[in-house]
Amino acid sequence: MISHTFLGVGDFERAFGFYEAVLGELGLVLRFREEERPWAGWVKPGAPRPIFLIGKPFDGGAPSPGNGPMIALLAPDRAAVVRAWQAALNHGGRDEGAPGLRPEYHAHYYGTYVRDPDGNKLCLCCHDAVDG
Repeated sequence: MISHTFLGVGDFERAFGFYEAVLGELGLVLRFREEERPWAGWVKPGAPRPIFLIGKPFDGGAPSPGNGPMIALLAPDRAAVVRAWQAALNHGGRDEGAPGLRPEYHAHYYGTYVRDPDGNKLCLCCHDAVDG
């Protein structure tokens, strides 16, 4: 359903460090990084899409996160949710809700919420009943 997602960032190096750590914990791999633009993209191993992209906004303006938009990234298991959350906090992210069950969504929904260094809101989640 989704081809790609792009998040504008203000400090590319800081954002790259944040996303390389967080997305690595979710099992995504770097597909490319171009310093001259700058931008970078991650995918699931062996898959060309969907691709998660970060970079300087195309119009040259400052990035600005919205109030309400959020990108939810699927984790392979609950332990990866916790590792990705910790990686986010270790790389300049802000906690918006610690990892845990969120039964108001469904019985097995396990997730966390963070903001990246530019203020973009992310959900890191797993829908499985247990790790395994």
